[in-house]
Amino acid sequence: MEKTNRKYQAYIQILKEELHPAMGCTEPIALAYAAAVARRELGCLPDRVVIGASGSIIKNVKSVIVPNTNHLKGIPAAVSAGIVAGDPDKELEVIAEATEEDSAKIKDFLENTPITVEHLDQGITFDIVLTLYHGDEYAKVRIANYHTNIVLIEHNGEVVKESEVKGEEEEGLTDRSLLNMKDIWDFINTVDIEEIKEVLDRQMEYNYTIAKEGIRGDYGANIGKVLLDMDDDNVKTRAKAMAAAGSDARMNGCELPVVINSGSGNQGITVSVPVMVYAEELNVEKEKLYRALALSNLTAIHEKTPIGRLSAYCGAVNAGAGAGAGIAYLCGGGYEEVIHTVVNALAIVSGIVCDGAKASCAAKIASAVDAGILGYNMYIRGQEFYGGDGIVTKGVEATLRNVGRLGKEGMRETNKEIIKMMIED
Repeated sequence: MEKTNRKYQAYIQILKEELHPAMGCTEPIALAYAAAVARRELGCLPDRVVIGASGSIIKNVKSVIVPNTNHLKGIPAAVSAGIVAGDPDKELEVIAEATEEDSAKIKDFLENTPITVEHLDQGITFDIVLTLYHGDEYAKVRIANYHTNIVLIEHNGEVVKESEVKGEEEEGLTDRSLLNMKDIWDFINTVDIEEIKEVLDRQMEYNYTIAKEGIRGDYGANIGKVLLDMDDDNVKTRAKAMAAAGSDARMNGCELPVVINSGSGNQGITVSVPVMVYAEELNVEKEKLYRALALSNLTAIHEKTPIGRLSAYCGAVNAGAGAGAGIAYLCGGGYEEVIHTVVNALAIVSGIVCDGAKASCAAKIASAVDAGILGYNMYIRGQEFYGGDGIVTKGVEATLRNVGRLGKEGMRETNKEIIKMMIED
């Protein structure tokens, strides 16, 4: 792909937009970010808080530990952390510098301030409306469609900032419809590595560090450790175990950042860590690893775009297929091996549902990475799933459209039922 091709620069920009750091699960951190922005606008600690959150936000925040809060969970905890200790300039690392003293203040604020959580249904899957009150004054912040997309700041009736919300369009981001597997393949084989090196270096550093911490520490159900203990020490097991361990740590309060993909730290870990494990095993040159990571990341973003940021379709599935693509490339596979790996992987695990962020995400990640590796090994042994096999249809792009339709439209009612179960619990 020539540098003058508009897709060349677009693909670089998409990587820069998607691969940025976050500390903690991104939905509670988006709430903390909104809270920190509102607190700055209000100018003081509020004496009352009202939170409106869409069902998918409620689902993804309910069970996950908010970092730097001494293991608090839930929407009020995330918002309290942002109000008391958040730095809005740091966006998804908004509470990264909260101290032990801050943790005590967060708990005190949470216990002594009226906080109301309301189920918000404005037809937007990703929707947060947060209002902080102090006496007769108030500050309101709305985030819609993706984690840092502030579409409204209002202070005492005065609109400080407002952007139109056009359904679920992601205004302000590079057009993801420019992505397709053929052009992604062309891009990753021709891109000047210096133009993507910085974002990929950070992804490798952050995500491998939290994966190692997940193996070292005691987090959640310790899926990474279970995998290493139950199976032989081989590259396939290590790839699954290290990715799962990163999620183990992240879902269960580890105070280390990750570099995300498609708005998710778990997906960011899944697209990167298994590829790094295989690169180390195969002793490939660093340039090949960069190209494999670009392939894995862009493939996952392409898969996830039609589904949307939040869905009942588990995002680890897309990321695992992306990792499979990167691993296929590292193992010497060409375009045909890559696209058949992706299709095979999606055919295997597209039934995994997202029931919120929590410890079991690590096990789902292990299954998704396993499917990616299996998808590749099927194809190089002359085996594949064909058009007409369930949601698989002729051509990789047509199959990806089916997956997008399944995740966004087909699982809409599933998502509603999951949210009902979690709200009623």
